[in-house]
Amino acid sequence: MRYWELTVAVPDEASEGLTNFVWELGALGVVEDEHPGERPRLRAFFPDAPDTGSLPARVQQYLDGLRALGFPGGGRPRLAPIADEDWAEAWRAHFSPMAVGRSLLVTPPWQQPAPNGRAVIMIEPGRAFGTGQHGSTSGCLRLIEDVVERDRPARALDIGTGSGILAIAAVKLGVPSVIAIDTDPDAVAAAVGNAARNGMSGRVHASVADVQTFTTPPAPLVVANLLAAAHHRLGARYRTLLAPGAALVLGGILDAERDGVVATLAGHGLRARRALSVEGWTSLEMQDDAPVHDRP
Repeated sequence: MRYWELTVAVPDEASEGLTNFVWELGALGVVEDEHPGERPRLRAFFPDAPDTGSLPARVQQYLDGLRALGFPGGGRPRLAPIADEDWAEAWRAHFSPMAVGRSLLVTPPWQQPAPNGRAVIMIEPGRAFGTGQHGSTSGCLRLIEDVVERDRPARALDIGTGSGILAIAAVKLGVPSVIAIDTDPDAVAAAVGNAARNGMSGRVHASVADVQTFTTPPAPLVVANLLAAAHHRLGARYRTLLAPGAALVLGGILDAERDGVVATLAGHGLRARRALSVEGWTSLEMQDDAPVHDRP
């Protein structure tokens, strides 16, 4: 499969907004280069897709809109194919160990930082989303940490597992078993590999599956780090996947999208228990409080 790198010089004032925009366009990873005397350069990595060629024009349109609002303009976006080894080197340059929450330390396999009392999660990103560097993933990890400490769930379901980071974190925090699913075979392969790196192969069970048709008993903890549109679409499905009183941890929601997602899920009998914003991205803890006889 072919992969593409989109690069564009971007002023500091527009960096966060543009980063969020390219995530919404389907980026698998985003990094920002800074060199003395030069404007910061954003690099976004995309899988090959029928609309890949339109990415520079869509990013240019976004920057033009910012300029019309009075923000400094960015450079002209450029798109180029990349080889697998270039993909790996890009991540090696920008993925460094990061402490998350009270007890987690996310690190790439090519570094071995001192744990300092934290549970170490070793992640090789490959082509899958989820290194802990993105605000969405970081927010989900913090909420999972709180839920596991409070509720001690016996098992969990990770929807759209990507690199497997949330499933592995749940086990590291004390969940005995996690089922992890994704529709992307590359993501499942990454999750399986990362589970093995962390000694979790017997406790993280990853497979290619569509959540709408996947069969599994209701779980006491369900996590889904997806985009807001998916949460709107899956609201009713989430309800059937949750055991009574279970926690639902959701990520991938821009701060401005939070209220809409909360309202949609409230219509399916789920209430917001906590919202956590990290770098412009909201993660939610939802709960199903309906009595058993009122559940579908």
